[in-house]
Amino acid sequence: MKKFILIFMFITLTQVAPIHAMSLEEAIENKDRTSENMARDKYRHPKEVLTFFGIKSDTSVIELWPSRGWWSEILAPFLAAEGNYVGAGLDPNYASWTPNVIKRNADIRANSKTFSDMKVITLSLDNKPLGEKNSVDMVLTFRNLHNWLKAELLMDVFNKSFDVLKPGGIFGVVEHRALPNTSIEDMNKSGYVTEKLAIEYATQAGFVLVEKSEMNANPKDSTIHPKGVWTLPPSLRLGDEDREKYLAIGESDRMTLKFMKPE
Repeated sequence: MKKFILIFMFITLTQVAPIHAMSLEEAIENKDRTSENMARDKYRHPKEVLTFFGIKSDTSVIELWPSRGWWSEILAPFLAAEGNYVGAGLDPNYASWTPNVIKRNADIRANSKTFSDMKVITLSLDNKPLGEKNSVDMVLTFRNLHNWLKAELLMDVFNKSFDVLKPGGIFGVVEHRALPNTSIEDMNKSGYVTEKLAIEYATQAGFVLVEKSEMNANPKDSTIHPKGVWTLPPSLRLGDEDREKYLAIGESDRMTLKFMKPE
């Protein structure tokens, strides 16, 4: 009987292999990323961006509105062994188009190994917090500020991000950058947000701007397009009209801002 128990314990232990802690480079090159997403690396600079924000393998991270999971395919495996990754998804009541987007994202995730064990919460429109106060090392958002600005929820999102972060925690923002002095009306139409407005909202929430980077700048992007930022890839809302012109411009000019919750 003892021999049987020992054999059973050996088999059980050998079957539970420890999760391999990936380097950031390994996470970016991991085989579960889609080829379509990897093709966008030249525009989105994942290694440079995440290094700039100061992410480590043991960081606890909430990503706001991961959507189709472009960053999730990197963040989830990178943080799986030692850290913690949570995606704060869309509230179905956010807008009329939200339920369709939620379904589309769910369909995409159903066929992806990355999302099989991914923790997902909801960035709620009510007073529900993102998590326990002072509990997370980092909150990240990529190309979402214009959505919250248009819905008049940007301050609410910034406040919730501030509350869930630990003192010294990082709030990392990448967003389509509008020309200085662009009106809020034009920001809402175009999908571009001024750097000044983003910094003002973050400061009002209590954050301190640590540093900003031009790694995601695109001088080819005038930011003035018939269908706003969605004229450019990957959306290409004009279809075949001037397609080569917009492909040559590439993805939008973007601000990259690193904020900190004061100690």
